[in-house]
Amino acid sequence: MGLVPTFQFHRRLIMKTSLAMTVVALSTLAVLAGCAGKVGRTNYYTLNLPAPPDPPAPEDAHTSVAIREFRAPAYLKQGAIVYKPSPEQIGFYAYHRWAIDPCQFVTDSIIARLGAAGTFSHVKHYDGQPGADYLVSGRLEKLEEVDYEGGVRVEVAVSAQMTKLDTGTIVWSKAVSEVGVVNQHDVPAVVSEMSHTMELAIEKLLTPVPGTLQGVSTAAANRN
Repeated sequence: MGLVPTFQFHRRLIMKTSLAMTVVALSTLAVLAGCAGKVGRTNYYTLNLPAPPDPPAPEDAHTSVAIREFRAPAYLKQGAIVYKPSPEQIGFYAYHRWAIDPCQFVTDSIIARLGAAGTFSHVKHYDGQPGADYLVSGRLEKLEEVDYEGGVRVEVAVSAQMTKLDTGTIVWSKAVSEVGVVNQHDVPAVVSEMSHTMELAIEKLLTPVPGTLQGVSTAAANRN
C-alpha cells in the first residue's frame, strides 16, 4: 500500500513536467511567429515610362533593325534594388526587388521607341537570325540610389551602338547619364524617380533617332 502514493506522486510530476514543456514549446512558437512577422514580405517594383506615340506609316523607311538585349554589371542583375552609401560601397535592399529584369525593360523600351519613330521598316528583338540590316547593342551602366554627398539621388547611365550587319561597321554610338533628386526617402519614391530619370536618359540616347544619322541614311541609300 505504501507504493501507491509514490506512484501517484511520480505520475503527477510527469504530468507537470509535460505541461511545462508544452508551455515552453508554445511560447517559443509564439516568439518565432512574432519574429517572422517583423521580417516583412518582399515588395516588387518595375520602372514605369510613358508609352511612345503610335508610329507613323513608314513610307520612306527601307532598313530594319534588331535590338540585342542590353547588358549590365553583375550587381545590377541580382534582382535587388541597389543603393550606394559611398562611392566604394554597394548595398542591396533585402525586401525590395525588381519584378522585371531592368536590362529587359530597357531593351523593350528602346524597341518601342525606335518603332514609334517610323525611321525603320521593322524593329525587333535580336534572335541571332539574319534578316535585319542593323544591330543595336547596349549596356545599362547604372541604375541605383545614391546616398552620399548630401541628399538622396538616383543615377541612370546607358550606352549603345549601332552596327551595320553586312560589314560589321559601327555607324552610331552614344553614352548618356542622368541624375534625379529624390525628395522623399523611401523605396517607392526612389523607384518613381528612377522611372523619370530613365525616361530622360533613353530620350537623350535616342535623340536624334539613330536611323536618321548621316551614316545610316547614306548606307541605306547606297543599298537601294
